[in-house]
Amino acid sequence: MSYSYPDDASIPSEPLSRDEFEAAIRAVGAERYHDKHPFHKMLHGGELSKEQVQAWALNRYCYQTAVPRKDAALMSRVHDNDLRREWMHRVVDHDGLDRETGGIERWLVLTDGLGLDRNYVTSMRGALPATRFAVEAYVRYVREEPLVVAVASSLTELFAPKIHKERIAGMLENYEFIDESVMTYFKRRLTQAPRDADFALEYIKQNARNRIEQEACVDAVRFKCNVLWAQLDALHHAYVCGHIPPGAFRPGEMNG
Repeated sequence: MSYSYPDDASIPSEPLSRDEFEAAIRAVGAERYHDKHPFHKMLHGGELSKEQVQAWALNRYCYQTAVPRKDAALMSRVHDNDLRREWMHRVVDHDGLDRETGGIERWLVLTDGLGLDRNYVTSMRGALPATRFAVEAYVRYVREEPLVVAVASSLTELFAPKIHKERIAGMLENYEFIDESVMTYFKRRLTQAPRDADFALEYIKQNARNRIEQEACVDAVRFKCNVLWAQLDALHHAYVCGHIPPGAFRPGEMNG
């Protein structure tokens, strides 16, 4: 695989050490992860109405249902049996297997609890256009970028446990329409995300073999942060500023 960036000439030739490489990735989260977004702060701080929380949950479903598709796309490119076996559990985590429900079903428990019609949620008819574009850009990125870069794009999971803990505590404390039964998705991710992130981080440390590849991996984490940030930008524009596009979910209307 070749890596071609307009500013390749400005990238130092000396590779980062393993610790420096990890620090560069973590610095992206410190700067860009979506826990810093105003909509996120409103959600966790109890500043949203139930209808605004509904809008967040049904739009986020688009992302949840895209995750196993992007993981399947990545696996379709992998010739290493060990890597495929390791990555396969990510699909199972979201889709479930046999009697074990997955993350998508747990997300639908949340939208059920918020009073949204399940068929309406799964149809994604009410999702914001920007949400759909953002999540499909992520699937396409993982399908098309070099494999080590595609793996690196998953590393926002390094920062996820903190946001899940905040979400569980903040939403349970601040919303009377939220209870423990609808928060199971986030509770499960407290153990799943660190396991996945540890594997992916070790993989890119071993397989990003020069400085250009390392910088491409860091940039992949920036891209993924942008995907998550763009979704919250769209929600804020539509449901806080009031600019809801045609066809999107409208609070107070019957959506079924």
